[in-house]
Amino acid sequence: MNLTDSDMDLVLNVADQYVLTPYVYPSSWPEEGALRQIITLLVVTNLGAAVLYLGLGWLSYQFIFDHNLMKHPQFLKNQVRREIKYAMTSLPIISIPTVALFFFEVRGYSKLYDNVEESTMGWPFLLFSMISFLLFTDGCIYWIHRFLHHKRIYKHFHKPHHVWKIPTPFASHAFHPLDGFLQGLPYHIYPFLFPLHKVLYLALYIFVNIWTVSIHDGDYRVPGPLQEVVNGAAHHTDHHLFFDVNYGQYFTLWDRIGGSYRNPSVLEGNGPLDCIRRLMAEGKISSSEDNADTNGYANSGTKSKEQ
Repeated sequence: MNLTDSDMDLVLNVADQYVLTPYVYPSSWPEEGALRQIITLLVVTNLGAAVLYLGLGWLSYQFIFDHNLMKHPQFLKNQVRREIKYAMTSLPIISIPTVALFFFEVRGYSKLYDNVEESTMGWPFLLFSMISFLLFTDGCIYWIHRFLHHKRIYKHFHKPHHVWKIPTPFASHAFHPLDGFLQGLPYHIYPFLFPLHKVLYLALYIFVNIWTVSIHDGDYRVPGPLQEVVNGAAHHTDHHLFFDVNYGQYFTLWDRIGGSYRNPSVLEGNGPLDCIRRLMAEGKISSSEDNADTNGYANSGTKSKEQ
């Protein structure tokens, strides 16, 4: 197969042009070589995943996450450190099958395209692609996520993510490797099934990471009209707490269709922060405590359904 620049993945092409060719690989090693592409994709994917996870997680943890949540009885000792360690251990393993898919994209087997003019519908198709990408991946992830909760599957793969009953932004990527890959698979399948602009694909990939962090950030505010439609942190926190509700990624549509929708407890005055306020009023935790590490009550919470 004779590759041209237009067949090259956007990020890989930029890396080759500005970094890899002049400074890393010898000039005798052609850019279209399969081994070189695989090695480069492994490096770029792992580096990109780490930067996105740690960067977005840190920003959210510092500026959005309500640190009062660390006083909750189900917040674990050293939880933030454990979340980061688990994620950073899993991400390199997740990258291996992910890079295999990226490799096929780079070799021109997907429907990714470079120029808007290549699409018969032009610019309007970009908007359509964005909407269809979100709807397609939301539906796929709902059923994959629900499958991972099957009693014969759950304990082997998805249970590690549910250790975090009161998640922080760093729990966003703290998955078992197979769990993380399966839930990310729809994002990579889409461009093999439907045309998608490469720049839009990259933008959506970044958006997906931002969204994944945001539904673990403990910021339960959702604009009124969107509360019934958008699956935000309030909905996803209830998923961590109650196990078999609110499986959706972006929207509540499939939870409503599948009978797994639960109105967020935070909207009913019974959320994690409400629990903390009640415990403080009862004198069971101190308002001066900074986090669960100094809270002797930290691991004495009521067992969840899955336990």
